[in-house]
Parts: sequence; structure tokens; C-alpha cells
Amino acid sequence: MVRKYSVKELLNKGKFFIDKKVLVEGWIRSFRHSIFITLNDGSTIRNIQIILSNNKSIVKKITIGSSIRVIGIVKKSIGTKQYIELQSVDITIYESVDPKILQKSILQPKKHSFEKLREQAHLRFRTNIFSCIMRIRHHIAFGIHKYFHKHGFFYIHTPIITTLNCEGTGEMFHITTMDFKKNKIIDYAKDFFKCKTYLSVSGQLEAETASLGLGKVYTFGPVFRAENSNTSRHLSEFWMIEPEIAFYHLEENINLAENFLKFIIKYIVDNSMEDLIFLNQCLEKWNQKKKNSLLEKLELILKYPFKKISYTEAIRILDQEEKKKNIRFLHPIIWGMDLQSEHEQYLVDKYFKIPVIIFDYPCSIKAFYMRMNHDGKTVRAMDILFPEIGEIVGGSQREERYDILLQRMKDTNTDKNKLWWYLDTRRFGSVPHSGFGLGFDRLVQFITGMNNIRDVIPFPRVPNNAEF
Repeated sequence: MVRKYSVKELLNKGKFFIDKKVLVEGWIRSFRHSIFITLNDGSTIRNIQIILSNNKSIVKKITIGSSIRVIGIVKKSIGTKQYIELQSVDITIYESVDPKILQKSILQPKKHSFEKLREQAHLRFRTNIFSCIMRIRHHIAFGIHKYFHKHGFFYIHTPIITTLNCEGTGEMFHITTMDFKKNKIIDYAKDFFKCKTYLSVSGQLEAETASLGLGKVYTFGPVFRAENSNTSRHLSEFWMIEPEIAFYHLEENINLAENFLKFIIKYIVDNSMEDLIFLNQCLEKWNQKKKNSLLEKLELILKYPFKKISYTEAIRILDQEEKKKNIRFLHPIIWGMDLQSEHEQYLVDKYFKIPVIIFDYPCSIKAFYMRMNHDGKTVRAMDILFPEIGEIVGGSQREERYDILLQRMKDTNTDKNKLWWYLDTRRFGSVPHSGFGLGFDRLVQFITGMNNIRDVIPFPRVPNNAEF
């Protein structure tokens, strides 16, 4: 029986397969001179070349995009583009692609816009660029689980259906089984859950309760936000990583986040270099970027410690820069304001030129669960800002003191009745604890260098689009 191999296995260990009979399956990327087939199976960005034996009946059926099974003899290639090639002995065509259909698809070998690829999202896994991004996405996810497992964290699953808004801001997707046309006045006591429910924007609060029994936990799941935002950095459905750690102060939380990000990027550099090089070449062509710009950007994250500054210091720097360099930000620099993308980008890309961690934000612009500082004006919050992309991590030391948490809930009009269980944890051996949230898709966007976040997730969900 002939053994089956992936294209990646054959190309990586080609010299061990010379003159051996093997089986490989995949999709045809190109067909030249009625003899040379370029085959890819998704396991690698590279293709294997198949040399056709004299079989005219097969030649007539072969089209780009067709799926085939090939048994052949591995030979050392006389060409310079590949070390080995496959001399076919037997070819089975699983399914040919009609040339007329092919002409209208993104599988047609010509340049297609990313908008066009999104219109045929069911086929874009078969393109070089998207398969490359998906392999990197996989390795990032695997690296995340590897990091937390190595550091003694437990992976937990928090609810997707919730009754509350953890962040306290933004629109949420409402869940109901009721017919609104029949029920103009909605009685939620008659609904499926007997109350008003939503798709969750975060698993943080539930993860906190788990950390107060398990010590170190993390979630990695889908979250949903219903803002009508069509920017290149926002999705309506996306994935979040949220670790929560008992007996952790803000400084430890900051160090964990930096160490975690560096681990993931190092993991990708070590395990996805083939795909990174391909993306780097694409970015050079599309954006006229300098050679190795993507790789250099990733190396920059690994090379230097992140810059740590307080919110007050960040405001001072921005104010000074505006006056000294006659810069005019669209949003005025005032202590107490929420930093906008233009401010974050300036601090990272122009002023420090390395990732920046900003901590101790005004309590008025942060969530109720963040620990109050002794000054009564700021909370133990932190954000990590990355080049080009801005905020990539947001976190804090959580408020562990029952009375202060209760007061913060009142001050922010947070319903304590819905969160009785969250408050209750502060009465059963409460401890200092911290955590953060990392937008997974935004991290993939940063690592791959893609301009639009819709191009780093298999099936993007955004306003006016839930197709596929």
C-alpha cells in the first residue's frame, strides 16, 4: 500500500523520499504546457510540482482548482525552484472546475482585491494569502494555550449568554425567543430565560470568580458587540483572551501581559517563518514598504522592554509635544479625557517608537470593577499600545474591597441586584487580584500586518453583513 503524505511533509523531507512511491492529494494551483501541475493541499505556502505521464484523457479534464489524487515517484528536480518533484504514475480527478465558473471566482490566478476575497469567503481559504493568515492564526491560538498551560493556568469556559454588560458601555446583541410583532409590550418573564438576556461582551466577571478558587484561570472565547462601527479595527463578533489571577497586583499583571505577548510573537517567529516571509513579500508589493518591515516590526517587540508611563505622564507628554512641535490633535489634550487613537499612535509610533504601557487612568473613564487608588481620582488600570494598531491589551487590578466596590457600582449606575454574586465574592476571603483582556483578532492583525481585521478571521461579522 502506498503511503499518503502532506505536501509539507514531502517538501520538508524531500531527500529521504527520492525514488520512492508516494501518494499526495490537493488542489491544482496551475497547469503549464500540458505537463506541469502545481499542487497545494493547504499544509504549507509552498506547492509541489507534478510531472504528468502521457495521458491525454486526463489532460483534457484538468483545470485550475480541480481536486486530485496522485500516486507518483519522488524525483530530484532539474529545475531551480524546487528540490523535488513528483513523476506521476496514476492520477485520479475527484472534481474538475468548470472553466466558465472559474473565470468568475477568486481561484482564477490573477490579482484580486481583499473586498473581492471577502465576497467569496467560502473560497478564500484556497488562496495563498488567506491560507497563510489562517495557519498563523492557528499557531497564535496554540501558542496562547501553551503559554498558559506552562504557567499553571486553568482554561475555563464562561457564558456566551448573559444578563449584564461587563464593560458598562457599548451596544449589546439582545437574545429573545419572543415574537416582537405579537408582543408590542415585551414581558421578559415569559421569555426563554425569564429575563432580558444578551450575547456577552466579556467573560471577565465570571473568570474572576473562578480565579478566587482556582488561583490562575483564563478564557478564550467569542464575544459580541453591537456598535455600528465599520472601521478596519472592529468586528461585531470576535475572540478574546482573558486571564484572571488571584493574589496579583497591577505591577505583576503588567509584567505578565508583556511576557505573554513576547512569548506569542517569539512562538510565531519560531514556528511560522515561512508564512511570515510570504506575507512580508506581499506587504512590500502592496504598500511599498521596505524589505523585511514585517519581520523587523515583530523583532522590535522582542528586542526592548515596553515603556511604562502613567496616564498623567502621557497627558503631559502629549500636551508638551503639541505646544513644542505645533501639532494639532483633533481631540484636545485635557486630563480626564479618554485617550483617542491619534494620541495612542503618536506615543507609540512617533514619541517612544516601542510598545507603551499606560497605567493609573482617571476613574471617571474606566469600569466600576477597577481598584481605586489612594488619590481617589485614578484606578489601577493599564493599557498596552502597539505600533500601527494602538491598544491591544486592556486590564487592571480588580477592586477587592466590598464597600468600595459597592460604592463604585452606585457611582456608575451599575445594577447591584444583577451582580449580587460578583459582590458576594468580596465577602468570602477576598484577595488582591488582577487580569486583562487581549483581542485575539487584533493580535493576528498586528502579527500578519493586515490593514483590515476582516481579513484575519474566517467569516467576519460586521454591520450589514452576516453572510456565510
